[in-house]
Amino acid sequence: MSLNRVLLSHAFSLQNHVRGISSISTNSISPSTNKIPAVVSSISNTYGSKLFSTASPTANEEEIVTEDSYNDGSSIYTQQADDLEKIKSSFLITMRDRGFLHQCTNILELDKCLTEDAPVSAYLGFDATADSLHVGSLLQIMILRHLQKSGHKPIVLIGGGTSKVGDPTGKDESRKLLTEEVIKKNTDGISKVFEKFLSFEEEKDGSDAKSKDAIMVNNDDWLSSLKYLEFLRDYGTKFTINRMMSFESVKQRMSREAPFSFLEFNYMILQAYDFLELSRRYGAKLQLGGSDQWGNIISGVELGRKMDSNQLFGLTAPLITTSDGKKMGKTEGGAIWLNKDKLSEYDYWQFWRNTNDDDVVRFLKLFTELPLEEIEELGKLTGADINKAKIVLADETTKLLHGEECLEVIKETAAKMFAKNKEGAKLSTESLPRISISVEDVESGEVSSRFVELFLKAGLASSKKEARRLIQGGGARLNDDKITDEAGVLTMDSFQDGNKEVVLRAGKKRAAVVELQ
Repeated sequence: MSLNRVLLSHAFSLQNHVRGISSISTNSISPSTNKIPAVVSSISNTYGSKLFSTASPTANEEEIVTEDSYNDGSSIYTQQADDLEKIKSSFLITMRDRGFLHQCTNILELDKCLTEDAPVSAYLGFDATADSLHVGSLLQIMILRHLQKSGHKPIVLIGGGTSKVGDPTGKDESRKLLTEEVIKKNTDGISKVFEKFLSFEEEKDGSDAKSKDAIMVNNDDWLSSLKYLEFLRDYGTKFTINRMMSFESVKQRMSREAPFSFLEFNYMILQAYDFLELSRRYGAKLQLGGSDQWGNIISGVELGRKMDSNQLFGLTAPLITTSDGKKMGKTEGGAIWLNKDKLSEYDYWQFWRNTNDDDVVRFLKLFTELPLEEIEELGKLTGADINKAKIVLADETTKLLHGEECLEVIKETAAKMFAKNKEGAKLSTESLPRISISVEDVESGEVSSRFVELFLKAGLASSKKEARRLIQGGGARLNDDKITDEAGVLTMDSFQDGNKEVVLRAGKKRAAVVELQ
């Protein structure tokens, strides 16, 4: 596939998702010329590189350099098509060709920086708002992985400090304030997943870490020790209320009914200061993030210029939604967690196996490392054969997170769960999620033994109401027997032939084990 066709494919794909345009396709390119239509070039020429000039801006220019320059609904694939054809760094080429790009400050200067001999340090922040990341964060983790594989140094920033404030971006109301204990627990929980995707430096006395080995730092190390008046005097003059109010994240939050607190309003300043601190401590040159963080990232880029005359860069990826408009990472059964203790390997595999047909190729590019040529071939599958591509997607994503070893058991479980085996082959439960219940609770008919409670606890329903609806619709089963009573309970008779476990099923594709203790 030629570069022009790749760029145009991404451009129209993003436009279709944002605007709902269905009448435009890559077939508008002449196969013989592979030329990008004139409208694309004209859009590109409209957005000059001076938007993010490294020279000190005048007062008027400072008002021009806003995120609104990128909020016309178009993507970087149309706005800067000419620049994207010129890039040479392996990292940006990967970002471009696999569809990771949404916005970037001075992309040609960043490309030049990425092609120099020294590795570039880039960071991505993750606030500790839960004890596990979910699949909505996977895109960002994959960006860090590609960065490292391209020879550069990832910095994983855990937001232990900013979690005390709460990011207001995209929220209808203030986040619940977390205690120090909860933030510490959440920090421990989200930190371990990164080792699955990145190579971290080994802490050995007297030895220097490899230049591209990842490091993990916590912004609580510097934010919690700041002195308020000193911080205001040193940095408060570098931010203007006018400018902060112009950012889309602030405007959206201000439009909500719930009050926008001064605490939340400070989040942008703290994130900008993080970039400055990381550039000073670790030489970070690039901040990565989702497109909803664009305003905060720009603030950090400008703070580095104003304080240290340092040229910093920002790059964002699009916020991923499914083809039917749903937010990535959330299902009817709840969040798709990345930690194994929150979601089983089987359920994780099954999530990707159930991908919508229209999303398969896009997700293969974003969430696997399969070569683009192979993905292009999988994209040619039609009808029932698309399921083959979905299995490849599920296998590759699960291998990255949980390792290849679990796939055999997952496949065995899936095959026996869906196959119509006349001889009644016993289902392998090794890879299924598990919950436990005591003999005493079962014998006494405690609330915890009710089927509604068990489906909720096992994650097969997101609420008691949903569990009851599942039973009413005939989709709830205990082993192979349909559950018909909404008030039904698990009994000792359910554990037959000395078995210590039973299987709850929600529909044809989801199941969990209840273990007797």
